[in-house]
Amino acid sequence: MKSLAIIGSQWGDEGKGKITDLLGLKCDVVVRYQGGNNAGHTIIVGEKKIVLHLIPSGILHDHCTSVIGHGVVFDPEAFGVELQTVKDSGINVTPERLKISGNASVITYYNRLLDGQREAKGPIKIGTTGKGIGPAYEDKISRKGIKLKDLLNYETLLTKLQANLIEKESLFKNLYECDYPTAEEEAKRLFELGKSVAPFICDTFSFLDECKIKNKKFLFEGAQGVLLDIDYGSYPFVTSSNTSVGGVYTGAGLPGGSVEEVLGITKAYTTRVGEGPFPTELFDTVGEEIQTKGGEFGATTGRKRRCGWLDLPLLKYTVKASNLTSIALTKLDILSGMNELKVCTSYKYEGKEINCSYPGIDLSQVEPVLTDMKPFNDDFKGEQSQELKDYISLIEKEIGVPVGIIAFGPERSEITFLKNYFN
Repeated sequence: MKSLAIIGSQWGDEGKGKITDLLGLKCDVVVRYQGGNNAGHTIIVGEKKIVLHLIPSGILHDHCTSVIGHGVVFDPEAFGVELQTVKDSGINVTPERLKISGNASVITYYNRLLDGQREAKGPIKIGTTGKGIGPAYEDKISRKGIKLKDLLNYETLLTKLQANLIEKESLFKNLYECDYPTAEEEAKRLFELGKSVAPFICDTFSFLDECKIKNKKFLFEGAQGVLLDIDYGSYPFVTSSNTSVGGVYTGAGLPGGSVEEVLGITKAYTTRVGEGPFPTELFDTVGEEIQTKGGEFGATTGRKRRCGWLDLPLLKYTVKASNLTSIALTKLDILSGMNELKVCTSYKYEGKEINCSYPGIDLSQVEPVLTDMKPFNDDFKGEQSQELKDYISLIEKEIGVPVGIIAFGPERSEITFLKNYFN
């Protein structure tokens, strides 16, 4: 196997960082292909905790080249802070080890301001991080966006920002009544930031093509999860990019090839940050216990994550929607020792019982059908208990793909590979 994509199979926060980090040991190139600094991968290395938002986790391995593809929306200011943090952790970051597409879309101050004003004053709360991700993708789709390569030419940058500001100026003045920088001020800010990014900018599409010709091993690192995909997710409570495996092809490219293995990172229960329907959400002390025991707080925002039982109709859907070939089951240790254990195996919806979700389903109207499981009490130091085997077996039977990895703690050592990746 020469290529693998790591996809979040739920609403994000499944524990992708550690697994991406470990599999990065086995590959040559780690590629980020969508999203922005609204996501965070937390990786524990010994006594050190490293949180990455934009830089791919391959940066932790000297033999890896990390690539930020053109499908990413890129905040150069946030990148500068993260780059310094990574360097302060003792990690060597050079243009040979980190490459950023000059065609990536830039998150401007206007994007961040618009995002925050909409969430604070708009009629619908989406639960965004306020990082400007959605408005940056809007600029991209409306063909008014700023590309990273534009930051290298002040006159080009100023001209594009002047055109970009025309509509937004009306919103800032008349609707939101907020202060904003002039196009000249924003151009100067971005141009200065561009100087520090410039050494890393390159044609990543051709670089990946060359790596493919040289038979290199690829790891594609996704952010968020399939249920937040702009097309496949629980719209409108989604992110603004394609978080499914399709985002690999549109946001990075793998010329002349395809992704051979798609690994869906799956929490042993379900969580969600922000607004939107959540069929298995627990509002009782059990939900609070999972939240506390699991440390369910966002790596980027610190917001509490809503918690509930594992939702198999949604998981089965993401397997189909993103062509998952196996899953990694994470945070099993959080469920160990619980007094009760349930799994949602189907929904009652519009007078029928269904066992697989689909695009456009109104999740606020479904009634989850819960199956009682015998709780397991494993310490994960020896052979699995029968109760844990039954839990894993039920999941595999319902979703139709194997569990290739189990994870039971934040450390690199607290993971078991049941399948050999990059063999």
